[in-house]
Amino acid sequence: MNHILVVDDEAEIRTSLEEILREEGYGVGTAATAAEAMVLLEDAPYDAVLLDIWLPDRDGLDMLADVHQLALDRRPEVVIISGHGTIEAAVKATKLGAYDFLEKPLSLDRTLIVLKNAVEARRLRTENLEFKRQFSVGAVLTGDSVPMKALRQQIRLMAPTNGRVLIYGESGTGKELIARSIHAESLRRDHVFVELNCAAIPEAHIEAELFGYRHGAQPGGPPEQRGTLERADGGTLFLDEVGDMSLKTQAKMLSALDDQLFTPVGGTQPLRIDVRLIAATNKDLEEEIGKGNFREDLFYRLNVVPFSVPPLRERKQDIPSLVREFLGEFGRQYGRPRMEISEEALEVLGQYHWPGNVRELKNVVERVLILNPRTLRIERKQLPPLTHKSGSRSTEEFSSLQQARDAYEREFILKKIEESRNNVSRAAELLGLERSHLYRKMKALGISVRE
Repeated sequence: MNHILVVDDEAEIRTSLEEILREEGYGVGTAATAAEAMVLLEDAPYDAVLLDIWLPDRDGLDMLADVHQLALDRRPEVVIISGHGTIEAAVKATKLGAYDFLEKPLSLDRTLIVLKNAVEARRLRTENLEFKRQFSVGAVLTGDSVPMKALRQQIRLMAPTNGRVLIYGESGTGKELIARSIHAESLRRDHVFVELNCAAIPEAHIEAELFGYRHGAQPGGPPEQRGTLERADGGTLFLDEVGDMSLKTQAKMLSALDDQLFTPVGGTQPLRIDVRLIAATNKDLEEEIGKGNFREDLFYRLNVVPFSVPPLRERKQDIPSLVREFLGEFGRQYGRPRMEISEEALEVLGQYHWPGNVRELKNVVERVLILNPRTLRIERKQLPPLTHKSGSRSTEEFSSLQQARDAYEREFILKKIEESRNNVSRAAELLGLERSHLYRKMKALGISVRE
């Protein structure tokens, strides 16, 4: 469903447009002032805005400039409406980025045509941004080990189908990259790829994130919000860490998968979708079924085509090519000349167990590049101490109990932050701490996280 925001100080116009647009199948929000409209736009994405020039608190063209400061993926197309239209105003609105200019009294047919075109323009812009983001992340599986060759072959065989996929693998093995690779080689590659990490969203909010909500179903929230299922219509939905989904949400997800039909939270009208689902987990779902934490019927719906991503310790021969890929990636990101790495340094990296898998290796490469700004060749001595050990830390490296305790706390907190994909609020939940308490701990232990 596409969403329109009507901004006009005349209640009759707002009510009339709302009724007409709802009959045409749009979700509609309304606002009488620019301030009210900006709050709605910051809270939820809209596809298009019908914006009156004359508003009680400010000029509509000033608000148009603010709308164009929103992030590209949340920016709607704006159609200016005015009862005192002039060529000068229309030209100014166009220069400020308005999609079109309509004069009052509004022609119903022209208004609906302009809105339809504006919504389509916004959809194309959003998909283009998503494609660029996907290509910047890349969907190339690096490595020539036997497990990676087998994985690429499996992707080529089943990517063109609509079969649901369940990807198994430890944290940090690259399950999201596998999902993107499947999408990139599928018949849906020209449509969106939408990701939702079930572990990073509080249980109370995950249902609304998946299915969206309607007409104030969320206290204090905007009247309507599209969920990830609706946004993924026509494309691929990737549910990461699906084993962390609540049983209540699992039941609703099961129904949506069976019928390709669901009703948003607080809504009355079901929405039909066409979505290919890819799920991933680092848990043993059959074990979770035995514990009563995961629905058996949902497991069989998801597990049509199972994928198993090997941990890095089982494909260490891929480490050199992965390191060189990351050096190139971070070199471009930080504007640095391409760095090389010595064979001795690669040998050391190959001796480490890599409990954090490819993600840990990537973090190590970034750390080395940042800490050695003038180096063009990485040697063994420039690798962090962690990579020189194959097991747990030796007690000999600590001179006091407090130092050992701090080191353990730091590693444990970093592990939970990594599991939460840098979401500090989620990490605090996993650790059983208040968010503010965790931030104080992180500051004391020298942990810095970019959320």
